[in-house]
Amino acid sequence: MARGLSFTAAARELAIAQPAVSHQVRALEDELGVRLFERHGRTISLTEQGASLLATTDDVIARLDDGVRAMVQIGTGERGSVDIAADTTSGIYVVPAALGALHRARPALEITLHVENRRGVLRRLTERTCDLAVMADPPARVGCDVAPFLLDRLVVIAAPDHVLVGRVGIDVETLARERFLVREPGSGTRAATERFFARGSRAVPPGMELGSTGAIKQAVAAGLGLAVVSRWAIDLELRLGRLAILDVPGFPLERRWSLVNLRSRHLSPAANLTRAFLTEYATRTPLQDAEGSPRDQGAGSGTG
Repeated sequence: MARGLSFTAAARELAIAQPAVSHQVRALEDELGVRLFERHGRTISLTEQGASLLATTDDVIARLDDGVRAMVQIGTGERGSVDIAADTTSGIYVVPAALGALHRARPALEITLHVENRRGVLRRLTERTCDLAVMADPPARVGCDVAPFLLDRLVVIAAPDHVLVGRVGIDVETLARERFLVREPGSGTRAATERFFARGSRAVPPGMELGSTGAIKQAVAAGLGLAVVSRWAIDLELRLGRLAILDVPGFPLERRWSLVNLRSRHLSPAANLTRAFLTEYATRTPLQDAEGSPRDQGAGSGTG
């Protein structure tokens, strides 16, 4: 009625008798102690108090509508918060692009990403401080739901002018005479490097321990030694000619990152939506081979 300024139109819209509308308006005015309408014969107009109440009422109704929509969106996963932990390599070189695609598709989701080594990701998972984890070799002794994510390929890298660049079929004995740059204990890449040398009854050749893949790439490019890194991490350096991949039998070592969540931890609709989106994202994301050409993600053994 305040918008149409007509008792008759308001009664028609509410499907009640006009006297009932007049009675309710008078009762509201008496309760508030103000006049909401000025009567001018058969016409009415809003008083200053009436206009103020109309504006407040419109705001309240709009907020209620927003609240209802928000509840629906949270229930369907369209809105909400999701906490993700990712191991260092995937968290720096892979997961951000996937979350960018998720943000474009679901901008109302609030995503928090924690990037740590494998040990740190496992701790967050078991301590229930994250909804989802992205990691290789998910824990077998912890009750988890595991979905395949992207395929990772570990390669041996050297400075472009290293004596081994261009040599075919470099054996483990030759590698054992080199200095190797490795990540800190708890790193999945370091563990994979140690397993490779252990298969040849060798220890990882002593070199330097560095706390990030970025630091390792810089040290290798400077000629401080060789290293095992993810192929995802060196795309730019290969294009710029700052690093080279060595031809070593048994490499690339293939492993698959997985999307992991504790089976005992209830996933919110937003977390379930994120999990489904990232799983589908992985199926349409090509992996680059050593030469930088796209390759289907379906290939590879995967240890995830």
